[in-house]
Amino acid sequence: MQPIGVFDSGVGGLSVLKALRQALPQEKFVYVSDAGHAPYGERDVAHVLARSLAVGRHLVQSHQVKALVVACNTATAAAIAALRATYPTLPIVGVEPALKPAAARSRTGAVGVLATRSTLASDKFQALLQAQNPQVRFVLQACNGLAAAIECADTQQIHALCARYTAALGPVGSLPGAIDTVVLGCTHYTFATEVLQDLLGPNVELIDAGDPVAQRTVNLLAHATAVLPAHTDAAWVGLWTTGETQTLEGAAQRWLVGTGLARHVEVA
Repeated sequence: MQPIGVFDSGVGGLSVLKALRQALPQEKFVYVSDAGHAPYGERDVAHVLARSLAVGRHLVQSHQVKALVVACNTATAAAIAALRATYPTLPIVGVEPALKPAAARSRTGAVGVLATRSTLASDKFQALLQAQNPQVRFVLQACNGLAAAIECADTQQIHALCARYTAALGPVGSLPGAIDTVVLGCTHYTFATEVLQDLLGPNVELIDAGDPVAQRTVNLLAHATAVLPAHTDAAWVGLWTTGETQTLEGAAQRWLVGTGLARHVEVA
């Protein structure tokens, strides 16, 4: 039975994998962390494009995946068009910052966006931003180093960077003009939700893209009649990384249930 392929520059995409497993508990998954060539969010577009195509090729050729989930905002912005052109018959799902849902949920009309520098600078993100309700004010904050700190599980650095970047957003809360909704524009940031919520306070809602990506994947597979029946006992997760296996394995043990050992792989 063919698995669903999922990849990210590191462990952040495990947040999307978690949502996928909840939506499709009967499916097999192969997850690739391209940590040996990370961080994507602080590299140029050409690097991210080349790595995304290499990892996509690996998942298609070595694992014969029946769908591909690009569980990285930066890789989606840089490479999803090229991946779809390369594999036109393969269902491919990307991640993008949830600007529209955040705008709809905001009561004050002010939305913060925490993302990598590359994501915020990308043409894809700028086009998404321009398509939003002009009555909503978006405050964009690049979070240099935060994904790397989460990757390393550096608790002190995570807290320090979250404090710096949430403070940079400006006033938050329920008062008029204050930011009451914050978009997590990098899949890594979902794993800092508790820290961010403590810093922003109870009147600020955090929104990530895990559930929408999972639902989109379900819909595409259903359209292609490629969803396994609910009673199928094929559930399995394979973890692969181009970096240190301990990093991916440790993250999976912290954030996922029922995953096996991580294995090293060369993806060129």
